[in-house]
Amino acid sequence: MLRFEVSVDDLLRSRFALSPAMDLCFLLASLAGRDRPLPRATATRLLPAFERLRRESELDAALALHSSHGGPNFVAPPPRGLNQSWADDLAVIRATPLEAARREFATTALGPSARDPHVRAVLDSTDAVSRIAEAMDRAWHELLAPDWPQLRAICERDVVHRVGVIGEHGWITAIKGLHPSITWQAGGIEIGHFPQVGTVRLAGDGLLLIPSVFVRNIAAHTEDPWPRTLIYGARGTAALWGEQETTPQLDALPALVGRARARLLLALDAPASTSHLARSLAMAPGAVGDHLAILRGAGLLVRARSGRSVLYRRTPLGEALVAGTG
Repeated sequence: MLRFEVSVDDLLRSRFALSPAMDLCFLLASLAGRDRPLPRATATRLLPAFERLRRESELDAALALHSSHGGPNFVAPPPRGLNQSWADDLAVIRATPLEAARREFATTALGPSARDPHVRAVLDSTDAVSRIAEAMDRAWHELLAPDWPQLRAICERDVVHRVGVIGEHGWITAIKGLHPSITWQAGGIEIGHFPQVGTVRLAGDGLLLIPSVFVRNIAAHTEDPWPRTLIYGARGTAALWGEQETTPQLDALPALVGRARARLLLALDAPASTSHLARSLAMAPGAVGDHLAILRGAGLLVRARSGRSVLYRRTPLGEALVAGTG
C-alpha cells in the first residue's frame, strides 16, 4: 500500500494538469506490449506505423528506458498546468543536459532491450538526447497527434467534473472518487494493491493530479523532479475505447434513441458543453447540437449556463435509461 500524508494546506495547493508526453509514453508502452493492451481496432490502426518508426528512428532507444515500474523523467517532464502542449514538453526534453540524461540511463536502461548493440550505441552517444527527442517527436506526430484533440477533450471534461465535485463536496470526496482503490484514512490518501509501498509526505507542496486516457488503475510519481503526483483514468475513457459495448443494456439503447444519440447520452456521465462533446466523440458540432436538442425535448437532458458555457447533463429519466432501470 502507498500512503500520502496530506495536510489541509496540501489539499488547498493541489492542482490538475495534462501531460501529452506522459500519455505518449503510456501509448508507446502499450504498443510495445508492456502496458495496458489497447483496443484491437486502435492497435491494428497504429501498430504498422509504430513498427516502421522502430525501424526508421531511434524509438527503440526510447523504449529501452521504460520498465513496468517507470522510466526516465526527461522524456516525460512534469507538466505545468492544463494548457501543457507537446511543443512545451519537447522543448524541455531537448534541453536536458547530457550528463543528467546519462544518470537516468544508468538507473532505467537495465532491461534486455538496452543491451541491444544499436540501442546501446545510441545511449552512449554524445547526441543521445537529441536522437531520442527526435524519435519521440516523430512518434507524437504519427501516432498520437491525430487523436490528441479528442483525447484532450476527454481529459478536460474530467477536470471540469472533478472541480465541480470539489466545489460541492470538497477535496477529500474528489480524491476518493479518482479510483476505487483510493481511500482517505486518518489524514492521508491510501492506495491499496499498489506496487510501491511506503509513506510519502507532501510537506505543504500539494498534490498534482493528471487524468489520462491510457491509465486503467493509478500511477504515481513520488520522487523529484516531479511533484508528488497521482495519474488516474479519465472519465469517458471506456466510451472512447468501446468498452461500454460489453454491458447488456446498451444493446437496446441505440435501437431506442439512435446510435449517435446513445453515444451522447452515455458520454454525459458528467456535464459537458456541445463543443467538448463534439471534440471528445469526434462528431460535428452541428450534429451534436441537433441530437442534444432532441434528447432534451424527450426529457432525457437538461441544460444550464456555467460561466460562458452551456452545459448539458442527464435528467433522472436519462440516468434511468442509461442504467437500464427505466
